[in-house]
This record gives sequence, C-alpha cells and structure tokens, in this order.
Amino acid sequence: MNIKRVILAGENVNIDFKKTISKAEKIAKTLVAFANNKGGKLLIGVADDGTIKGVKAEEEEKYMITKAAHQFCKPAIEPRFEEFVVDDKLVLVAEIPRSDTKPHYALDEHGKWWVYFRIQDKSVLASKILIEVLKKDGENEGTFIAYSEQEKLLLSYLEANGRITLKEFSKLTRSAYKKAQKIIVNLILSGIILPRITEKEEYYILAD
Repeated sequence: MNIKRVILAGENVNIDFKKTISKAEKIAKTLVAFANNKGGKLLIGVADDGTIKGVKAEEEEKYMITKAAHQFCKPAIEPRFEEFVVDDKLVLVAEIPRSDTKPHYALDEHGKWWVYFRIQDKSVLASKILIEVLKKDGENEGTFIAYSEQEKLLLSYLEANGRITLKEFSKLTRSAYKKAQKIIVNLILSGIILPRITEKEEYYILAD
C-alpha cells in the first residue's frame, strides 16, 4: 500500500483519518460502519485535512482500537494493524475487513446498541432499510429480481428524476410501505440502486 497516495486521496468510503484515539466507544462507530460495508482502513496519526501528525504511543492506540472492536462492537471485530513511517512520523493503520456476520452494532455512551454504515466519507446511523439489507447480505443469500411493474416504475422514475425516497416510491406505486421497502432492499442487494443518506433524509439513486 502506498500510504502517501492514500493520504493524499483523502477520506472516502473505506478510508478514515484519526489524529488520535481518545475514547474506545467513539471509534467503535467507525469500525462497525466499515465492517457493515466493504471494510476499510483507519489511519491513526493523520488529521482530518490529511496533515500527518504521527502516533506517539502506538501500543496505546492499538489497545484502544482493540478494546473498541471487542467490547463496544457486537459481534466483535478483529482489526489488523500495520505501521508506516511517513516523513519521519509513524502512521498506524487498522484494517477492518468486510464482515460475513452483519449487521454489527456499536455501543454508545448511554448503553444502547446502534447499527452504522459507511456512506462516502461518513459513518452514518443505518435506517431500517439498511439494517434489513445488512441482515440479508450477512445471510449470503443471492437475490433474484424478476421485474414487476413496481420495479419498472421505480427504474423509469430514477432514469428521469435521478433520485427517489421510500415515501415517493410508495406513493408512485400505491404500495404499502412494507412492500415498497422490500423492493428497495432487494434492488440495493442486487447492486441496481444505491442508498444515499443526508442529515435530513435517505434517498436512492441508480448505481453506475
């Protein structure tokens, strides 16, 4: 891995920078989000803007990440560590593999377990639809799509408008929320549509 090139490219769906690890429960959210998506790498000793600060006590950082992975993630996660020297500064990389036992939950400071998912460069709280996607993905079952009128309407709408919410899809097809949700889950699992999450809403777009 060319660590300098990775840092220059910035944070993304499978790369996250942390200057240092202050609390195990805080980093658990990122570990879970990576495991629930396609895996990822946590670069410790790198600021959010890509400035290399370096790690002063790598064993302490490893301990905090391992503690988060074992005690604050359910099921537990097994990180793999690598060390790189960049401009005479140590960068610790914790690699989180894609999980086969999804969904993973992270424990918050109030003792509640939450599912997180990696969207672009953010670890976001998973919706009911995303949790359902993760459960089915974790079962390793293939999803067969036989296009009904609802699927055809959805794909035509996305081609014309670019995006759709669950509420809009339910209204478009006059389907109950549960049925509309099931169709969206299957299309996400098949890689036909992708979820997008903002602070205000969750919507869906056609995959490239």
